[in-house]
Amino acid sequence: MITRIIDASLRDKFQVLIATAVLVAAGIWAIKNIPLDAIPDLSDVQVIVFTEYPGQAPQVVEDQVTYPLTTAMLAVPNAKVVRGYSFFGFSFVYIIFDDGTDMYWARSRVLEYLNYVSTRLPRGVSPSLGPDATGVGWIYEYALVDRSGKHDLAQLRSLQDWFLRYPLQTVPGVAEVASMGGYVKQYQVEVDPNALLAYNIPLAKVKQAIQRSNNDVGGKLVEMGETEYMVRGLGYIRSVADLKSVPVAVDA
Repeated sequence: MITRIIDASLRDKFQVLIATAVLVAAGIWAIKNIPLDAIPDLSDVQVIVFTEYPGQAPQVVEDQVTYPLTTAMLAVPNAKVVRGYSFFGFSFVYIIFDDGTDMYWARSRVLEYLNYVSTRLPRGVSPSLGPDATGVGWIYEYALVDRSGKHDLAQLRSLQDWFLRYPLQTVPGVAEVASMGGYVKQYQVEVDPNALLAYNIPLAKVKQAIQRSNNDVGGKLVEMGETEYMVRGLGYIRSVADLKSVPVAVDA
Protein backbone atom coordinates (compact mmCIF):
# COMPACT_ATOMS: atom_id res chain seq x y z
CA MET A 1 0.00 0.00 0.00
CA ILE A 2 2.75 2.42 0.92
CA THR A 3 4.69 1.46 -2.21
CA ARG A 4 1.69 2.28 -4.42
CA ILE A 5 1.26 5.69 -2.75
CA ILE A 6 4.94 6.50 -3.32
CA ASP A 7 4.75 5.38 -6.97
CA ALA A 8 1.60 7.46 -7.57
CA SER A 9 3.23 10.50 -5.97
CA LEU A 10 6.30 10.17 -8.18
CA ARG A 11 4.16 9.89 -11.32
CA ASP A 12 1.86 12.85 -10.47
CA LYS A 13 4.24 15.38 -8.94
CA PHE A 14 2.08 18.35 -9.94
CA GLN A 15 -0.99 17.03 -8.11
CA VAL A 16 1.12 16.33 -5.03
CA LEU A 17 2.33 19.93 -5.04
CA ILE A 18 -1.24 21.23 -5.38
CA ALA A 19 -2.46 19.02 -2.51
CA THR A 20 0.45 20.16 -0.35
CA ALA A 21 -0.32 23.83 -1.06
CA VAL A 22 -3.99 23.30 -0.20
CA LEU A 23 -3.10 21.61 3.10
CA VAL A 24 -0.66 24.40 4.00
CA ALA A 25 -3.26 27.08 3.20
CA ALA A 26 -5.88 25.22 5.26
CA GLY A 27 -3.45 24.97 8.18
CA ILE A 28 -2.68 28.70 8.08
CA TRP A 29 -6.41 29.52 7.97
CA ALA A 30 -7.09 27.18 10.91
CA ILE A 31 -4.35 28.76 13.03
CA LYS A 32 -5.76 32.25 12.45
CA ASN A 33 -9.48 31.49 12.84
CA ILE A 34 -10.02 28.50 15.14
CA PRO A 35 -10.32 29.69 18.77
CA LEU A 36 -7.89 27.96 21.10
CA ASP A 37 -8.05 27.81 24.90
CA ALA A 38 -5.24 26.88 27.23
CA ILE A 39 -7.85 25.02 29.30
CA PRO A 40 -10.85 23.76 27.27
CA ASP A 41 -14.19 24.76 28.76
CA LEU A 42 -15.92 21.45 29.47
CA SER A 43 -18.28 22.82 32.11
CA ASP A 44 -22.06 22.67 31.89
CA VAL A 45 -24.23 25.54 30.73
CA GLN A 46 -25.34 27.01 34.04
CA VAL A 47 -26.86 30.18 35.43
CA ILE A 48 -26.24 31.28 39.01
CA VAL A 49 -28.83 33.21 41.02
CA PHE A 50 -27.38 35.09 44.00
CA THR A 51 -29.60 36.55 46.71
CA GLU A 52 -28.65 38.50 49.82
CA TYR A 53 -30.77 38.30 52.98
CA PRO A 54 -28.62 40.12 55.55
CA GLY A 55 -28.59 38.97 59.16
CA GLN A 56 -30.66 35.81 58.64
CA ALA A 57 -29.71 32.29 59.70
CA PRO A 58 -29.18 29.60 57.04
CA GLN A 59 -32.45 27.85 57.93
CA VAL A 60 -34.41 31.09 57.50
CA VAL A 61 -32.65 31.76 54.20
CA GLU A 62 -33.48 28.21 53.09
CA ASP A 63 -37.19 28.49 53.94
CA GLN A 64 -37.87 32.02 52.70
CA VAL A 65 -35.43 32.46 49.79
CA THR A 66 -33.70 29.31 48.54
CA TYR A 67 -36.74 27.02 48.53
CA PRO A 68 -39.05 29.41 46.59
CA LEU A 69 -36.32 30.11 44.05
CA THR A 70 -35.41 26.45 43.62
CA THR A 71 -38.99 25.29 43.10
CA ALA A 72 -39.61 28.08 40.58
CA MET A 73 -36.44 27.32 38.60
CA LEU A 74 -37.48 23.67 38.16
CA ALA A 75 -39.96 24.84 35.52
CA VAL A 76 -37.37 26.66 33.39
CA PRO A 77 -37.21 25.08 29.89
CA ASN A 78 -34.20 22.81 29.21
CA ALA A 79 -33.12 22.91 32.87
CA LYS A 80 -31.92 19.46 33.92
CA VAL A 81 -30.54 20.13 37.43
CA VAL A 82 -31.36 22.81 40.01
CA ARG A 83 -29.24 23.07 43.16
CA GLY A 84 -29.79 25.46 46.06
CA TYR A 85 -27.33 26.39 48.81
CA SER A 86 -28.17 28.48 51.87
CA PHE A 87 -25.61 30.31 53.99
CA PHE A 88 -25.70 32.96 56.66
CA GLY A 89 -27.15 36.04 54.98
CA PHE A 90 -27.14 34.87 51.36
CA SER A 91 -28.30 32.15 49.00
CA PHE A 92 -27.01 30.52 45.81
CA VAL A 93 -29.15 28.68 43.25
CA TYR A 94 -27.45 26.89 40.35
CA ILE A 95 -29.53 26.06 37.26
CA ILE A 96 -27.76 23.60 34.93
CA PHE A 97 -29.12 23.31 31.38
CA ASP A 98 -28.92 20.64 28.70
CA ASP A 99 -25.79 20.53 26.57
CA GLY A 100 -25.96 22.81 23.55
CA THR A 101 -28.25 25.37 25.19
CA ASP A 102 -27.31 28.94 24.36
CA MET A 103 -26.00 30.74 27.45
CA TYR A 104 -27.81 34.01 26.79
CA TRP A 105 -31.07 32.23 26.01
CA ALA A 106 -30.78 30.40 29.33
CA ARG A 107 -30.10 33.64 31.22
CA SER A 108 -33.12 35.33 29.66
CA ARG A 109 -35.38 32.41 30.62
CA VAL A 110 -34.11 32.45 34.21
CA LEU A 111 -34.66 36.20 34.37
CA GLU A 112 -38.28 35.76 33.28
CA TYR A 113 -38.94 33.26 36.06
CA LEU A 114 -37.17 35.49 38.58
CA ASN A 115 -39.63 38.27 37.81
CA TYR A 116 -42.44 35.85 38.58
CA VAL A 117 -41.03 34.45 41.83
CA SER A 118 -39.87 37.81 43.24
CA THR A 119 -43.34 38.44 44.66
CA ARG A 120 -42.97 35.36 46.90
CA LEU A 121 -39.74 36.55 48.51
CA PRO A 122 -39.48 38.66 51.68
CA ARG A 123 -39.68 42.42 51.36
CA GLY A 124 -36.38 44.01 50.38
CA VAL A 125 -34.89 40.77 49.01
CA SER A 126 -33.88 41.06 45.36
CA PRO A 127 -32.20 38.12 43.57
CA SER A 128 -29.66 38.80 40.84
CA LEU A 129 -27.93 36.76 38.13
CA GLY A 130 -24.28 35.87 38.38
CA PRO A 131 -21.80 36.77 35.64
CA ASP A 132 -21.96 34.92 32.33
CA ALA A 133 -18.66 33.15 32.97
CA THR A 134 -17.58 29.63 33.88
CA GLY A 135 -15.13 28.21 36.37
CA VAL A 136 -12.33 28.16 33.79
CA GLY A 137 -12.88 31.78 32.76
CA TRP A 138 -10.36 33.22 35.22
CA ILE A 139 -7.74 34.36 32.74
CA TYR A 140 -5.75 37.09 34.45
CA GLU A 141 -4.91 38.29 37.94
CA TYR A 142 -3.04 41.44 38.89
CA ALA A 143 -2.11 43.26 42.08
CA LEU A 144 -2.32 47.00 42.67
CA VAL A 145 0.77 47.87 44.74
CA ASP A 146 1.90 51.30 45.94
CA ARG A 147 5.66 51.06 46.42
CA SER A 148 5.88 54.71 47.47
CA GLY A 149 3.77 54.11 50.57
CA LYS A 150 1.55 57.15 49.96
CA HIS A 151 -1.72 55.20 49.69
CA ASP A 152 -3.26 52.81 52.19
CA LEU A 153 -5.30 49.69 51.36
CA ALA A 154 -8.59 51.59 51.37
CA GLN A 155 -7.31 54.13 48.83
CA LEU A 156 -5.92 51.37 46.61
CA ARG A 157 -9.26 49.58 46.69
CA SER A 158 -11.02 52.82 45.71
CA LEU A 159 -8.64 53.24 42.75
CA GLN A 160 -9.39 49.69 41.67
CA ASP A 161 -13.17 49.99 42.01
CA TRP A 162 -13.61 53.44 40.46
CA PHE A 163 -10.79 53.87 37.94
CA LEU A 164 -9.32 50.52 36.85
CA ARG A 165 -12.29 48.16 36.86
CA TYR A 166 -14.49 49.97 34.34
CA PRO A 167 -11.90 50.24 31.51
CA LEU A 168 -11.08 46.54 31.95
CA GLN A 169 -14.76 45.62 31.65
CA THR A 170 -14.87 47.21 28.19
CA VAL A 171 -12.28 44.74 26.85
CA PRO A 172 -13.98 42.33 24.39
CA GLY A 173 -14.61 38.94 25.97
CA VAL A 174 -14.35 40.12 29.60
CA ALA A 175 -17.49 39.17 31.55
CA GLU A 176 -16.51 40.38 35.01
CA VAL A 177 -13.71 42.11 36.88
CA ALA A 178 -13.81 40.89 40.48
CA SER A 179 -12.02 42.95 43.12
CA MET A 180 -10.43 41.19 46.08
CA GLY A 181 -8.54 42.49 49.07
CA GLY A 182 -8.12 45.97 50.43
CA TYR A 183 -10.80 47.83 52.36
CA VAL A 184 -13.96 49.24 50.82
CA LYS A 185 -14.35 52.84 51.95
CA GLN A 186 -17.24 53.27 54.33
CA TYR A 187 -18.42 55.37 57.24
CA GLN A 188 -19.64 53.61 60.38
CA VAL A 189 -21.85 55.38 62.90
CA GLU A 190 -21.48 54.04 66.43
CA VAL A 191 -24.68 54.82 68.30
CA ASP A 192 -24.77 55.34 72.06
CA PRO A 193 -27.92 53.51 73.25
CA ASN A 194 -27.93 55.40 76.56
CA ALA A 195 -27.99 58.75 74.76
CA LEU A 196 -30.82 57.58 72.51
CA LEU A 197 -32.80 56.46 75.53
CA ALA A 198 -32.17 59.75 77.33
CA TYR A 199 -33.42 61.81 74.38
CA ASN A 200 -36.18 59.32 73.50
CA ILE A 201 -34.88 58.85 69.94
CA PRO A 202 -35.40 55.46 68.26
CA LEU A 203 -32.59 53.91 66.22
CA ALA A 204 -34.72 53.98 63.07
CA LYS A 205 -34.87 57.77 63.31
CA VAL A 206 -31.06 57.98 63.27
CA LYS A 207 -30.95 55.83 60.15
CA GLN A 208 -33.65 57.91 58.50
CA ALA A 209 -31.83 61.16 59.30
CA ILE A 210 -28.60 59.90 57.71
CA GLN A 211 -30.43 58.69 54.59
CA ARG A 212 -32.19 62.03 54.14
CA SER A 213 -28.98 64.00 54.63
CA ASN A 214 -27.06 61.96 52.04
CA ASN A 215 -28.91 63.26 49.00
CA ASP A 216 -28.89 65.94 46.33
CA VAL A 217 -32.16 67.66 45.49
CA GLY A 218 -33.19 69.76 42.54
CA GLY A 219 -35.18 72.98 42.61
CA LYS A 220 -36.80 75.14 40.00
CA LEU A 221 -35.28 77.65 37.64
CA VAL A 222 -34.59 81.26 38.54
CA GLU A 223 -34.76 83.78 35.70
CA MET A 224 -32.51 86.80 36.02
CA GLY A 225 -31.75 89.09 33.10
CA GLU A 226 -33.12 86.69 30.48
CA THR A 227 -30.87 83.98 31.91
CA GLU A 228 -32.08 80.85 33.65
CA TYR A 229 -30.23 79.51 36.68
CA MET A 230 -30.84 76.01 37.99
CA VAL A 231 -31.27 75.68 41.73
CA ARG A 232 -29.78 72.59 43.38
CA GLY A 233 -29.24 71.49 46.93
CA LEU A 234 -25.95 69.65 47.44
CA GLY A 235 -26.15 67.23 50.34
CA TYR A 236 -24.03 64.15 49.66
CA ILE A 237 -21.92 63.07 52.63
CA ARG A 238 -18.24 63.37 51.75
CA SER A 239 -16.45 63.27 55.09
CA VAL A 240 -16.82 62.42 58.77
CA ALA A 241 -17.48 66.10 59.48
CA ASP A 242 -20.58 65.95 57.27
CA LEU A 243 -21.86 63.00 59.30
CA LYS A 244 -21.30 64.85 62.56
CA SER A 245 -23.40 67.77 61.34
CA VAL A 246 -26.47 65.65 60.49
CA PRO A 247 -29.42 66.77 62.67
CA VAL A 248 -31.23 63.82 64.22
CA ALA A 249 -33.99 65.55 66.19
CA VAL A 250 -35.09 69.02 67.23
CA ASP A 251 -36.04 69.88 70.80
CA ALA A 252 -39.36 71.68 70.60
